[in-house]
Amino acid sequence: MKTIVAIDGPAGAGKSTVAKKIAEKLGLIFMNTGSFYRGLTLMLLRDCGSDEAGYGGKKVNLEDRKGIIDFTETLSFEYSSDGLSINGENVEQYLRNDAVESIVSPVSAIPEVRRILNRKIRAVAEKTGVVCEGRDMTTVVFPDTPHKFYLDASVETRAMRRFTQGTSSLSLDEIRKSIEQRDNLDRNKEEGSLRISPDAFYLDSSGLTIDEVCDIMLAEILGKGIHNGAEGSGKGC
Repeated sequence: MKTIVAIDGPAGAGKSTVAKKIAEKLGLIFMNTGSFYRGLTLMLLRDCGSDEAGYGGKKVNLEDRKGIIDFTETLSFEYSSDGLSINGENVEQYLRNDAVESIVSPVSAIPEVRRILNRKIRAVAEKTGVVCEGRDMTTVVFPDTPHKFYLDASVETRAMRRFTQGTSSLSLDEIRKSIEQRDNLDRNKEEGSLRISPDAFYLDSSGLTIDEVCDIMLAEILGKGIHNGAEGSGKGC
């Protein structure tokens, strides 16, 4: 079995940045598992007559859950350093446009769809070896990997990180309140809720730099061993 590093944690804890650096250091693929849901959404839009980017077709009937579930089963997924491919086509360039964004949330909320895609995500990851991050990577998607992490940070730290990025027009207090609301939603989802796996390595990044977080996690990963033949020195990111 290839090495799978799974990272969970709340929004703004630095999971994506850390996951990308860890993947690069270990010679693994950084897998954005949310892309699978976006890819499914794109293919649903195309099935309703849209163009290749998801625009111009009929509306997807979100009430037809059985139809969406059956359609999900028909899709073939692959993932590489170039991103997501579905049925042999790389669709990465279309996954974050407005057409996909408009309905990906209700599509991804269907429990049966999540179960199917989790199975497909596991199958892809076990072929290549990946570093992935999310809310239920350690508890639901990859519960058997020995490399499980929960990356945390205080609400204040996460809000300040978002504020200093300069990408939001919200005030620091508004960002903090938004993060608290997101935390509450993530921890109370019907399926795939955010929780700490009992055997995950817990790390609070509030007082740490990204490089310090990477060093700690790399030491933990390399101490347990990796199984894909990747070269990694473990001397920082």
